[in-house]
Amino acid sequence: QVQLVESGGGLVQPGGSLRLSCAASGGRISSFSAMGWYRQAPGKERELVVGIISGGITNYADSVKGRFTISRDNAKNTVYLQMNVLKPEDTAVYYCNAIVGQRDYYWGQGTQVTVSS
Repeated sequence: QVQLVESGGGLVQPGGSLRLSCAASGGRISSFSAMGWYRQAPGKERELVVGIISGGITNYADSVKGRFTISRDNAKNTVYLQMNVLKPEDTAVYYCNAIVGQRDYYWGQGTQVTVSS
């Protein structure tokens, strides 16, 4: 059973940076079909922030292009989300997602990111 644990969230001022981590267990991220970061703000639906498929191709939401970067460390079995130039509208709970095979979806518990002065 794949488990995902996010960390790195917190309170940051506008313009600041945070790096989120998603540590996987129960499987190797190098074998996953895809991984991604999603976020959900209060009163809004969960939305894709960025996804990365096994071949390394990424898909960023327009709202974060140029500011956020996804990366993987296969040795640490961890995916990261580097978030720069944070804005108040980036405030949300951020979730890590993994797709194993074609039908098995896994989610982490989420980590809160708050951007406020």
